[in-house]
Amino acid sequence: MILKQKLAAQLPAWRERVKKLVKESGNVKVGEVNIGQVYGGMRDVRGLVTDISYVDPNEGIRFRGFTIPELIEKLPKPPGAEMPYSGGLYHLFLAGEIPTAEEALDVEEEWKKRGEVPDYIYKMLQAMPADTHPMTLFSMAILGLQRESLFAQRYHEGMKKDEYWDPMLEDSLNLTAKAPAIAAYIYSLKYQDGKIMPGDPKLDWGGNFAHMMRVENKGYQDLSRLYFLLHSDHESGNVSAHTTHLVASALSDIYYASSAGMDGLAGPLHGLANQECLGWLLEVMKKFNGLPSREQLSQFAWDTLNSGQVIPGYGHAVLRKTDPRFTAQMEFGLKHFPDEPVFKLAALVYDVVPEVLRQLGKVKDPWPNVDAISGSLQYYYGVREFDFYTVMFGVSRLLGVTANVVWGRALGQPIERPKSLTTAMLEDAAAKAAAA
Repeated sequence: MILKQKLAAQLPAWRERVKKLVKESGNVKVGEVNIGQVYGGMRDVRGLVTDISYVDPNEGIRFRGFTIPELIEKLPKPPGAEMPYSGGLYHLFLAGEIPTAEEALDVEEEWKKRGEVPDYIYKMLQAMPADTHPMTLFSMAILGLQRESLFAQRYHEGMKKDEYWDPMLEDSLNLTAKAPAIAAYIYSLKYQDGKIMPGDPKLDWGGNFAHMMRVENKGYQDLSRLYFLLHSDHESGNVSAHTTHLVASALSDIYYASSAGMDGLAGPLHGLANQECLGWLLEVMKKFNGLPSREQLSQFAWDTLNSGQVIPGYGHAVLRKTDPRFTAQMEFGLKHFPDEPVFKLAALVYDVVPEVLRQLGKVKDPWPNVDAISGSLQYYYGVREFDFYTVMFGVSRLLGVTANVVWGRALGQPIERPKSLTTAMLEDAAAKAAAA
């Protein structure tokens, strides 16, 4: 496989690079940890590394140094499509360079060869109670695949440490190949007729997901490709990425690690944000029996804030500008369905709410993030079951977390084990600092 050959060629130099950095500069401070950070969820503590993506507060996310508009332009696309192959994005994540069309298709073909989901996974999902949450089913399916792990098999056979990345890559390709079919089946099981929708061998990974979801509008194929690109990675500090990294650092295989990461993604403060944003938009539509005026929306926003609630989708832990992932989806909607009511409301909110938040004076970042609009696009294409949105997020996020874990094993990153302090120790440190 082309991608594996490229990785193998890069690894010796990368290992020396990291070894040299730690040996010669391990004592260099890259951030000062304070008590507020210790008790505040380690916010802004610089203690993780990833070369795959970086979120600049003033610029937005870059994948391997490329902005989202650059990737949409530069990555190879299926014939007649607006959005790139997900296989090209995965090649970029792992090999660190924009692939040729041949290299993007190389990944796509690997996924097709590895995409069949074992029958026991379907039977396990069918055996669960009908009211089981879709994310529970998705996490279970990933965990159920663990018996297939090549990494676990080769580890117990006694492979060398510098070989860890190879079976981890094989497992990652196998898992990402199966994820769209698993997600589409969960959608069928929960909201359709429970039948398995066969994939179309002529379609790419993203387009095939849209096909298996049974969305007839062909525009949904491009939206799926865009959605998977935008949600694929977001540094290593978010809960799903960090959890996957943490579990894998114990040399758990990618199935154990990714299932844990999906459990984190299911939390209301992480992956549920997109459905909360759409719910708020629909609440506005219901209150005004359609689209409100600009003045009505402004007053509704003030009423929401004055009641102690937040306006979901606005504000970001890192960004200090409009999220480029929001912009990409806004442009997609303006091109394909500018007059769809829920989308029009999302666009109106973008015009009105930042000014309200600025007047409020308590919000550092009044701009929208990716979640503020993504649900409205899914809603247009008929995917309106809120609980399923995080599963699609999970399919996308597997691209980033698996790529990071492959590199983690390739560079021999150790088990993660931060040091804890007692509250009394922190109080003592605070008292000494005050006395000084």
